Amino acid sequence: MDGSAAADAPATPVVPGKAPAPDDAPPASDAPRGPTGPDGTDGTDGVSDGAGAGRRRWGRPGPVDVLVPAGYLLFAVLLSHRLWWQPNRMVYADNDQMLFQWMLARAARAVTHLENPLYSDHLGAPDGLNLMANTSVLGLGIPLAPVTLAFGPQVTFLVILVGSLAGTATAWYLFLARRLVRSRVAAALGGLFCGFAPGMIAQACGHLHMIAQFLVPVILAVVFTPAAGRPVRRGVLLGVLVAYQVFIGEEVLVFLVLAAGLFTVAYAVADRAAARRLAVPFLGRLGVGALTAGALLAYPVWFQFFGPGHYRGLPFEPSSYVLDLSSFSAMARMSITGHDAVPGHLSPNMTEENSFFGLGLLVLCAVVTVWLWRRPMVRALAVCGVVFAVLSLGPRIRFNGRLTDLPGPYRLVADLPLIDLAVPARFPLVCVPVIAVLLALATDRVVAQPRGGPAPVRLLWTGALLAALLPLLPTPIRAKPVWPVPDFVATGEWRSYVPPGRTLVPVPPISGSEATVGMYWSAQTGLAFTAPGGYFIGPRGERDLAARWSSPDRPTSLLLERAAGTGTTQPVTDADRRQAVEDLRHWRAAIVVQGGLTYGTAVKETLDALLGPGRMISGAWVWDVRPLVDG
Repeated sequence: MDGSAAADAPATPVVPGKAPAPDDAPPASDAPRGPTGPDGTDGTDGVSDGAGAGRRRWGRPGPVDVLVPAGYLLFAVLLSHRLWWQPNRMVYADNDQMLFQWMLARAARAVTHLENPLYSDHLGAPDGLNLMANTSVLGLGIPLAPVTLAFGPQVTFLVILVGSLAGTATAWYLFLARRLVRSRVAAALGGLFCGFAPGMIAQACGHLHMIAQFLVPVILAVVFTPAAGRPVRRGVLLGVLVAYQVFIGEEVLVFLVLAAGLFTVAYAVADRAAARRLAVPFLGRLGVGALTAGALLAYPVWFQFFGPGHYRGLPFEPSSYVLDLSSFSAMARMSITGHDAVPGHLSPNMTEENSFFGLGLLVLCAVVTVWLWRRPMVRALAVCGVVFAVLSLGPRIRFNGRLTDLPGPYRLVADLPLIDLAVPARFPLVCVPVIAVLLALATDRVVAQPRGGPAPVRLLWTGALLAALLPLLPTPIRAKPVWPVPDFVATGEWRSYVPPGRTLVPVPPISGSEATVGMYWSAQTGLAFTAPGGYFIGPRGERDLAARWSSPDRPTSLLLERAAGTGTTQPVTDADRRQAVEDLRHWRAAIVVQGGLTYGTAVKETLDALLGPGRMISGAWVWDVRPLVDG
């Protein structure tokens, strides 16, 4: 699995088996009925045993089934409106957006030039980078290659952002409406929360691979289908879906596997009879699915772990990305009741505010869990939600910004396969659909009250929902300006300086707070040139496969990084000049190019001392280093 901090229009999930009926349809006559619980439910769950909701017919889609996804789409567009009309503005995590725009441009180039989509030598010169071992989102970039070629990678990025939020909400709406609830209102509410919860909006500030979750409910629909027949067909479908999810985002798939496994165990404990009855077809589907996915992914996975540019581990310590216990009752900064002061002390950064559900919603979920406790599904959901919530607290629990002496459960599982490659702060993303399903089940139960029944129950539930969810209403995704691509690069004027086999070295190269400008230039020009460095994960060296960000540093890149990060012109010695020539030869450099930088003067003066005076050409400082490198 890749660890980078780092859609096609969402596909409508095709759920095998029979589906629920219109809201006013009676239960199917052939559905076995269990004992009636005190909440009025028959004690069965359509996701598991075919009784109740899982055996009712869906019927012909009505206007609501069109209006609900359209509403999700409109909401996603409104939340991202600051990014659509301003080409030189990006999301909060602009380095991540630059990464994904480059990956999208690379996917389009792989299609048009018939290149290996799993590897590229356009960055990280002279070594290149393993795209399969990074968040290359090939499952999104390749289908949308025509959009990238026609409008550029920034438009494709925004199409995926909008499509992922709206598509995830729509897929969950359809799953809930077809499998778990009768009420379209309940399904729409659950889908809305799945697509636009605070954690999803936080991840939308840079992490496309984390918000593209529209296949998750489709996979769950196949795994937990109530129908026992056609294990081979459903298993093959499951394998294809899993393989495709790998090319969208492996981390989401890891969370899905862990959560579905825990849910299955918890459900089996809660309803042993159903578990025994469904075990054979369930395991049959999983077996066929595993074989299918294994066959489809054999080469890509081999390439990821053993191909050129592969690495071991992560470039950061996962336990350093954990959440504060207080964050679960707090408000995210992009919720209408949130602000910047509190979240900064309770989460690693703005993109990882995944646990900010608010006290009101937590209380409401607790009430729903107690109310519907007799349902095995509710008990399994509760176990799943609590486990993933506490795992996000890390090896030692933090409370109100302070590290306590209380050990966290994460330390017990930190070294287990899959978990050791996951970011703990993202575990609460599993809680999002858990909460959504609980709210949908409870809303469906309230809506199902007889029309002449107790109106106060509906009013009370509506008020509770509004009180819990309105404070979480997201505000528009934040944007910030970025330096535009200099005309020298954008117009292709650089081509007369860079012969075949040589590189354009953006400043600062390799690493640094603004090092991804070169990646941005590359993406905006369709990977027209080769450059060293970039924002990706690779090995530390040929013999040291431990993961690190970008290519191995060179002394010259570290010198320029200090100038770019501090705004101070660096002292340069003759040894530094000789080292710069050696590093430029290593990069096969033809020219060094500096565009807009926050501390551009300090960097320019340092380069002048290293390489001689630069020339201003079409909005960029340029150093022609061919005489130095070829001398």
